[in-house]
Amino acid sequence: MAASLLSQAIRRSSERTCAVALRRSWSSGGTAPSVFNRFLLKLNHYFYDVENVVGWSSWLRTRVVGRKNKFFGYTQQRFGDNVAAAYYILTLRGSFRFAGQSEWFRPDSRGRFSYEFVSTPDTHIEEVDLSGTLINHEGFDNLVSQNKLHTLSLRECPEVDDWFLARLHVFGESLVELNISHCSRITVGGLAALQNLRKLERLDISGLSQLHSPGLVRILLEEMLPHCRVTGAEYEQGLIQPDSQQPMKDHNEASTHANTGYI
Repeated sequence: MAASLLSQAIRRSSERTCAVALRRSWSSGGTAPSVFNRFLLKLNHYFYDVENVVGWSSWLRTRVVGRKNKFFGYTQQRFGDNVAAAYYILTLRGSFRFAGQSEWFRPDSRGRFSYEFVSTPDTHIEEVDLSGTLINHEGFDNLVSQNKLHTLSLRECPEVDDWFLARLHVFGESLVELNISHCSRITVGGLAALQNLRKLERLDISGLSQLHSPGLVRILLEEMLPHCRVTGAEYEQGLIQPDSQQPMKDHNEASTHANTGYI
């Protein structure tokens, strides 16, 4: 990553130097720049700034996602798997509920939370809501020990992808409800990994932008998971193309007229 940023910086620096040299040559008595050349200089300056901002914002986002999904090994060694998993969920601004309890642990609007969960190190987590967080497949290492997990909501998680779904097999004997709606990076290939969730009863796949035929995907998922209720996609969704409806209608009308002798 650093090498890539360095090479981009060198290339941009050379482009910037050429532009500055042209300006100086024109200002020192050289041929006056044409309107077209001045326009090109303005474009060069504008796109240089935009590219620079986009590149750095992408790099910063990668750093933030990596930091939020680090493995809490020290917390796990000192307080145990359950406390470490709980702490990871809360640092992501998610929420959870311990088995046998009705109270949910969640941070406030400023990300602060109570540490009362530390007093129950032997209790497994039963429900987790990570909707809208930056969890990814690397941070999943903090949750693999929760083999009693029943409910997991990943609604609108921008970093949840096919690699993440492939790791859910560790909950194959416990997970009952899964919400992966509006996760823009999930494809049909990733959904195939859900066949390992043998206890799954409810699955929400609404708003998955990478699915071109959600109705067909729902049919395939219900065949793959016969005891699971799949929601978020209608059977006819994506199976009937809008552009093909009119030609089909015209064909049916022509066939009707032919049978009645009008053609």
